[in-house]
Amino acid sequence: MFKVPREVALTTVAAFAVGAAMAFACVGDDDGGPAGVGVDATSSAVAASVGGSTPGAEATGVGGASEVGGASEVGDGDGGAAAGETRTFTLEAWADNWLAAYVDGELIGEDSVPITTERSFNSETFTFEAAPPFTLAVVTKDFIEDDSGLEYIGTDRQQMGDGGFIAQVTDVESGAVVAVSDGSWLGLVIHAAPLNPECERAADPASACEAAISAEPAGWMVAGFDDSGWTAATIYSEAAVRPKDGYDEIAWDGAAELIWSSDLERDNTVLWRVTVEG
Repeated sequence: MFKVPREVALTTVAAFAVGAAMAFACVGDDDGGPAGVGVDATSSAVAASVGGSTPGAEATGVGGASEVGGASEVGDGDGGAAAGETRTFTLEAWADNWLAAYVDGELIGEDSVPITTERSFNSETFTFEAAPPFTLAVVTKDFIEDDSGLEYIGTDRQQMGDGGFIAQVTDVESGAVVAVSDGSWLGLVIHAAPLNPECERAADPASACEAAISAEPAGWMVAGFDDSGWTAATIYSEAAVRPKDGYDEIAWDGAAELIWSSDLERDNTVLWRVTVEG
């Protein structure tokens, strides 16, 4: 019987094994991807485009006294660290007048000045660790004296106040800004007053002014919350918001926008959600 040299036989078997493995790895499922094979693949992050604002005008619409909304990402184009790795980030934010921020349901910080403080204007920087993608949720409140929605009650300055909010998230290691506030953030107004602005000069605004008030939805700060009923934020110019103390202490990314609901004066408490891909 003819014998194949041992070296040739081993080489042939090895080549057959490699060829078979390659053929198996190339077999795709019905959607075109690999089926049942542990084949590594690289994915590239897609950064959402961030629009500019029109001075003094609203760039995107936000629903009435009960809704606002969105989500936004800014990429540096070099891919950065892989998704899923725990990294350190900073959230820089300014609000007229108060905010508290959560990442995947966990509080990472709240305004150092209580909301009960009249004319409190300051920026905040919170440092936190997270593994992208993660959900950033922020509560923003404009100062009001009571549910009438007014400030300076009983003085000659009795009036409706106005809100405003801006934020950016930075990867500490790379220095890249990975998310900014813009018209894609999703939000919900849970305190709107007065619904009848003519009550602004009433002697008893608590009785004269009408309000729409609701509780925070259960679980709204976590990733799996259904925010499909929320609507996109409205972008405002600096001239419209007139940001005060603390705003200029932060070097804002060029894509970061001042946002609020569709009504700067009537809507006093707004909840925000955004997914940060990192």
